[in-house]
Amino acid sequence: MSEPLRVALLSPCFFPEVRRGTERIVRDLADGLIERGHRPRLITSHPGRASRTVEDGLPVIRHRRLFDERLSRRWYQQYLTHVPFSYASLARGDDELAHAFFVTDAAAAVRWSARSGRPSVFSYMGLPDRPVLADRRHKLRLLEYVTGGVTQIVVLSQTAADGMWRWLGVRPRVIYPGVDLGDFTPEPAERAPEPTIFCAAAPDDARKRVALLAAAFALVRRERPDARLVVIRPNDPATVRRYGLDQDGIEFLDPVDEPVKLAPAYRRAWVSALPSYREAFGVVLIESLACGTPVVGARSGAIPEVLSSERVGIQFDGEDEREVARCLLDGFELSQDRATAGACRERAADFSTARTTEAHLDLYRELLGR
Repeated sequence: MSEPLRVALLSPCFFPEVRRGTERIVRDLADGLIERGHRPRLITSHPGRASRTVEDGLPVIRHRRLFDERLSRRWYQQYLTHVPFSYASLARGDDELAHAFFVTDAAAAVRWSARSGRPSVFSYMGLPDRPVLADRRHKLRLLEYVTGGVTQIVVLSQTAADGMWRWLGVRPRVIYPGVDLGDFTPEPAERAPEPTIFCAAAPDDARKRVALLAAAFALVRRERPDARLVVIRPNDPATVRRYGLDQDGIEFLDPVDEPVKLAPAYRRAWVSALPSYREAFGVVLIESLACGTPVVGARSGAIPEVLSSERVGIQFDGEDEREVARCLLDGFELSQDRATAGACRERAADFSTARTTEAHLDLYRELLGR
């Protein structure tokens, strides 16, 4: 085995009990590095006292985040106040490489890289476009500083890479997120007897367009009165009525702290749905595919990159609930094809956590000249 790599991972928020979004990507990468004998550590922050812990083999430094809420209310870029502490932790360590997952951490990594001569990586976790790049004070200026100073930028999809080139003039490397194929597995015996749609998107986020899905489901029920729609329970109870989620046939699942707890819902569904627009990737897509369940998704953002074949999913354009309903009904038919579950699982294998870890290791070794 080659010499272990010493890698500092930087993320502004990290809670050991949460495995979703950026926290999930960071934790999966850390676990993959540890399993291969490498030495990652995590530098993060929170509103409480500073602390040092070891969580499932990962050393974690948590700095206190001061005055962040006050600055955020004034629309300054989030998590600015922990940048000096993140830089101090990097300066005191013996890391060979720093990998940041938020722009403020990346600013600390750029400064550390310039002083130490060691490489830095910035993973941009969203989809760059004009509204996103200018929604906070100093955000665009900070991004320009980071993209001009970091050694390598990573994005979640080719769609995100195209946006990075268009808006910031940067050619990043694409490393897709992964799913644990051991956690998300097909179990055909668990499939519900009635046609069931599952949507794992957060309904409170308007960008996920759960209201569009609810409107389409009402039309689906005209063709299939026994159809069911399972959605995540909104945080705001008013969302239920506002988005039309109070109709017959709709059921709710409570939010979960670990995505693996949603695996049974994917297995029971005939089809899962992601109607959101401008997704940077859409991890729920590959979770569904790994469980052998085809997907209905919007032809927007990176969704077409994942649903690259009609054997694993159906895509719709625009905001017409009639077209979405038609795609959902076609998805029911697709799920009944015996070859579909295998095709979905095969596609999900292209996005395993093992492949994601190896892609990051290839990048690290390249930057370090290993």
